[in-house]
Amino acid sequence: MATAVIQAPAPASGTRLAVLPPLAVYVHLPWCVRKCPYCDFNSHEARGALPEDEYVDALIADLESALPAVWGRRVHTVFLGGGTPSLFAARSIDRLLAAIRARLALDPDAEVTLEANPGTVEAGRFRDFRAAGVNRLSLGVQSFDDGCLASLGRIHGAREAHRAVEIAAQSFANFNIDLMYALPGQDEAGARRDAQAAIASGAPHVSAYHLTIEPNTLFATRPPPLPDEDAAAAIHDAVEATLAAAGFRHYETSAHARAGHECRHNLNYWRFGDYLGIGAGAHAKISFPDRVVREARARTPAEYMRRVAAGAQVVERREVARGELAFEFMMNAFRLTEGFAPALFTERTGLAIAAVAAPLARAEAKGLAVVGPTLVRPTERGRRYLNDLLELFLDSGPEGSR
Repeated sequence: MATAVIQAPAPASGTRLAVLPPLAVYVHLPWCVRKCPYCDFNSHEARGALPEDEYVDALIADLESALPAVWGRRVHTVFLGGGTPSLFAARSIDRLLAAIRARLALDPDAEVTLEANPGTVEAGRFRDFRAAGVNRLSLGVQSFDDGCLASLGRIHGAREAHRAVEIAAQSFANFNIDLMYALPGQDEAGARRDAQAAIASGAPHVSAYHLTIEPNTLFATRPPPLPDEDAAAAIHDAVEATLAAAGFRHYETSAHARAGHECRHNLNYWRFGDYLGIGAGAHAKISFPDRVVREARARTPAEYMRRVAAGAQVVERREVARGELAFEFMMNAFRLTEGFAPALFTERTGLAIAAVAAPLARAEAKGLAVVGPTLVRPTERGRRYLNDLLELFLDSGPEGSR
């Protein structure tokens, strides 16, 4: 018997949006070969054959049940994340994308991204993904160094990483390489070599993430020896400088791209756009003219598929309170190096920029942001100390300020 959706009392938000934000679709494919010791994502080790057909059936049913909330809206990007979506056969990805195209108004030039790991790469499979409609690949390389990869518990080595990138480049003009830095035993020179290898691969987009120890991970219980704070800061600077010198623009906290290759799906997140999330553990943000709603699906694959069959896959649904909208917008928009226009804040939240005048003034006084009539952007200090910047906007807005 299905349990009730956890639903917070709907606040009288009074939100009024003149135009709805762009809409994206996120699909979660939760299985991976082996759970990495640093990973706190909703991923589950594959044990035996994957229930691909049953899971795709559930995704399609989930999508159909969500259609009334997004009916008539155009979809600009699709992102297949995980887990390791490349574990799925190309025929399953083809069926899923065909179902999305049949039910939603998908842009003809929509960006369609699929995540893959080097340990699951096959040239034929990548070609088939491309034929199915995937036009952007995101490779979880993390490092091109065997020692660093072993310390991260990755299932691939440096040779497999280089080979995966070569295969990706054969089928995809647009692909991303994920790198991690400040790794166990890594120094500036090692991090720089990783960035140089990513550049040499021809990838037009590189996402570079600082390794952090997250709760509920193996590293949280048995942390590895990591570079100290000063060494990690120097490694961070070395990675950024290496990518910048090669012509990559650092357009978001962790994202670097050549001109025209910014990730459109992620930009929609940072600009407080909408996204429909389907799949185990997927989250959604959907705007209506008078409210903004967030949803979460059941986390484990088995529970998710059971709940979809019962029409109860959404386990949490809440309307974002008017007083929370400013913080949620800033939490995303301040990740962008270029910042945002005050008009975008009003368009996406329904609030006048005057609602956050006080915290913006404090941010500028602390050297964390530059505030102008047509642009608000984080300073270099604000990007480095993003949490300090965002704290200024907690409880800001019509229902609370400080």
